[in-house]
Amino acid sequence: MIDNPRLQPPGDPGLLGWLRHYRLAWLSGDLTAGLVVSVMIIPQSMAYAMLAGLPVQIGLYASLLPLLAYALFGSSMSLSVGPVAVTGLMTATLLAPLAAIGSGAYLQLAIWLALMSGVMLFAVGLLRLGFLANFLSHPVISGFISGAAILIAISQLPHLLGLPALPGSPEQLLDSWQPVNTWVLGIGLVSLAWLLYARSLLGSHLRALGLPDVAATLLARLAPIVLVIAALLLTIGGDLATRGVPVVGFLPAGLPAFFWATPEWSDLRSLLLPAALISLVTFVESVSIAQSLARRKRQSIDPNRELLALGAANLGSGLTGGFAVAGGFSRSMVNIEAGSNTPLAGVIAMLIIGAILLTIAPLFAHLPLVILAVVILVAVTPLIDLASLQRAWRYDRAEGLTLFSTAAGVLLLGIEGGIALGICLSIAAQLWRGSRPHIAIVGRVPGTQDFRNTKRHLVETEPHLLALRIDENIFFANTKAIENALYRALRDYPDTREVLLILSAVNHIDSTGLDMLSELTEGLADKDIHLHLAEVKGPVMDHLEETDWINEQVGEVFPSTHIAFNTLGSQKRPASSDLRV
Repeated sequence: MIDNPRLQPPGDPGLLGWLRHYRLAWLSGDLTAGLVVSVMIIPQSMAYAMLAGLPVQIGLYASLLPLLAYALFGSSMSLSVGPVAVTGLMTATLLAPLAAIGSGAYLQLAIWLALMSGVMLFAVGLLRLGFLANFLSHPVISGFISGAAILIAISQLPHLLGLPALPGSPEQLLDSWQPVNTWVLGIGLVSLAWLLYARSLLGSHLRALGLPDVAATLLARLAPIVLVIAALLLTIGGDLATRGVPVVGFLPAGLPAFFWATPEWSDLRSLLLPAALISLVTFVESVSIAQSLARRKRQSIDPNRELLALGAANLGSGLTGGFAVAGGFSRSMVNIEAGSNTPLAGVIAMLIIGAILLTIAPLFAHLPLVILAVVILVAVTPLIDLASLQRAWRYDRAEGLTLFSTAAGVLLLGIEGGIALGICLSIAAQLWRGSRPHIAIVGRVPGTQDFRNTKRHLVETEPHLLALRIDENIFFANTKAIENALYRALRDYPDTREVLLILSAVNHIDSTGLDMLSELTEGLADKDIHLHLAEVKGPVMDHLEETDWINEQVGEVFPSTHIAFNTLGSQKRPASSDLRV
C-alpha cells in the first residue's frame, strides 16, 4: 500500500474520478488486493448464501456485479462490497414467513428483495437523503448487530452438530446422535480451532519466522481458503459424502444469467418493509465501515454517493440472481492490507471470481457444510459487542439500556421488532432528556465579563435581577419543567424585579413553548416583574420577531449577558453591602 499521501487517489474524486486520475504505480497493489480478496470472498460468500437459506452458488453470483457497480459509483477507495452475515440473516428472517426456504418462490423473493433494496438506496441517494441514517443511533446499530450475531451463531449449531435442527432436550440429542455426527463435529471442532488460531496467533508466529508484517497478516487472513482446500481433499479422499457427511452438493459451472421474472403484486407489496429495513441497515453499516477506512488513509467519503453505489450494487446482485449485499469490514480490511489503492481491486476480484465460476466451481460441491458453518461462526462472534454495552452503560444508562434492549429485541421479537424497539427507545430517551432541561441561575465571575452557574462557581449577582440560562430547546416536553424551575428560583430570590432568560443554548422554540413563555410573562407582570432576553440566536429571533410576545410582552432583548447585567443592574443598583457573592 502506498504510504505517501501525495501518491494516493483522492477520497472522493467524483464519479469514476479514481479512474481518470489513475496512476500506473497503483496497479501492482490493486492486482495483489484483487487476487487476495477474491480468494477470501469465495468461502465467505458461499457461507453467507447458506445463512440466507439459498444455494451456495448464489453467494458467488452476488460477488460479481456488485463489485463493478460499487467501483462505478462509490466514493470509498477501500470498501469491498458483497454478501455479509447481517444481510444473509436478514434475508432469511424477513423472507421465511413469505415462502418455504429452499423453494423456487423463496429464491425469487430473495432476488427481488435485493432489487427493491437497490432501487430504494439509489432513489434515496439521488434525493440526497443520506442524513436519514442518523436516526439510527450507535446503540441501536450496535445492539442490532450484536443480537443478529447471536442469532447467526445459534443458527449454525445444527450444521456444526450434523443435525437438521437443534433438539429440544439433551435426551433428544442423544437419541438422534449417529456416527456421522461425530465425524461432522470432529471436522467442525478442528476447523474452528484452526480458524481461531489463525485469527489470534498465526500472524505473530509467522512474523517470528521472519515474514514481513504485511505478508504474515495476509496469510493469517487467508486461513479460511486453506481450510476449504484441506476439507475438499479430506472429503474427496475419504469419500465422506457417501458416509453421510452433509456437503454442498451440486454446484453449476458458468456465469449467472441476467434475471427477470416478475412475481405477484401481493408478493412485491409484502417485500416493501423488508426491503426498507435491509436498505437502512445496509447503508448505516456500510457507511460506518467506509468512514473508518477513509480515516485510516486520510481520505473522505460522500454518504449520498455511497447510497448510489450500494443501490447499484444491490441492483447488480439482483439482476444476476444474487441476494442483498453490503460493505464488509473483514474483506475491506484485507483489501487495504493487500495493498489496494482504488476500486480497481474490486473489479479484478470480480474477474477472478468469474473465472473460478467458469472453471473449478463444481469442485466446491464436495465441501462439507460444517466448514461453511465454522466460517460463519468465526466471522460473526466478534460482532457481539459486549465492550460497547459496558461503555454505554457506564457513560449513559439510557444508551446502555437502548443497546441491550435492541439486542434482546432482535433475539425475542425478530429483526423488525428489535430495530423498532431500539428506535422507539432512542426517541424516548431523547425526549426524556429534553423534558428535564438543565437550567442554571448565573452570576458574573468577579472582575470579568464571564457568567457561570451560581451553584458551581463563586460569582456576583444583582439583588433585583434573576438571570437564568436555559440549556435546552424549549418545546412541548419541557415547558412545565422550565416554568417550575423559574418559579422555584423566584421563591429563592424574593427581591427579584427583573428576570433575564439567557437563550444562548436554545436553537428552537415550538408553539407550545411560546404559549408557555407568553403565559409566564403575564404571570410575572402581575407581580410587577419584567422579563428580558439575552443572547438569542438569529434563527430563533427571526421567528420570535413575528410574534406578539416579543413585540408586546418582553422588556428588552440584549446581545450579551454582560450588557444585560450592566443595564438592568444599574436601574436599581443596591448598596455595596447588599451585593450577594
